[in-house]
Amino acid sequence: MSSNQRIAIFPTRMALTTMKLRLKGAQTGHSLLKRKAEALTKRFRTITQRIDELKRKMGQVMQVASFSLAEVQYIAGDISYQIQEASKSAQLRVRAHQENVSGVMLPKFDMYTEGNNAFEFTGLGRGGQQVQRSKEVYTKAVETLVELASLQTAFVILDEVIKATNRRVNAIEHVIIPRYENTIKYIISELDEQDREEFFRLKKVQSKKKERAAAEEHARASEAKEVHGEDAVPEFKTAHESGQIDLVNQEDEDIIF
Repeated sequence: MSSNQRIAIFPTRMALTTMKLRLKGAQTGHSLLKRKAEALTKRFRTITQRIDELKRKMGQVMQVASFSLAEVQYIAGDISYQIQEASKSAQLRVRAHQENVSGVMLPKFDMYTEGNNAFEFTGLGRGGQQVQRSKEVYTKAVETLVELASLQTAFVILDEVIKATNRRVNAIEHVIIPRYENTIKYIISELDEQDREEFFRLKKVQSKKKERAAAEEHARASEAKEVHGEDAVPEFKTAHESGQIDLVNQEDEDIIF
């Protein structure tokens, strides 16, 4: 195992406990980040589908708006100067707020109307209905554009966040967790080796003690042999002195029938 595949740490029991806690934290973080990535991906797919629908709808709305403007110009003539005189300030306004999606703040735009209708007298002479219809169609187009802009902004932000989250998930899964696992294996192997060395040392110490005890016993036996001499005859005691019963010289008592 190369040193770059594990953390450089001194193998101790405390280090083993610390590595196990780090591994558990990394596994928990990996699980949470993976769930976050899945939730963001699901929202991303929904937004992508909605953007596709709005773009198709936008094409149809703009087509209808272009035809309605052509009808207005055909019936009422050029009314651009009237619109410029009437519209001193914008009536359709956009407000922005944020939406929290799995910890990611996504901007969302909403359209609202402010002020009175500045075009109520436009087309009063002729083409009033066409002007009103054209206004409604373009209002719908602006509303679609605002929603599309909101979704496009969320699409870009989610794309970056999903990439960053997936990089973190892959880094934890393929780099951090294996490194912690390899470190734990290294510490366990080193601790086992230390236990084997300690056991061997204790066995060696015990063997040395036995050899020393045997040498001391041999030395004591040698000293005793030198003190009493090698030709010393052991003393024998009689049966009476030793307290034993002599079965050979003992006379039996008469038996009376």
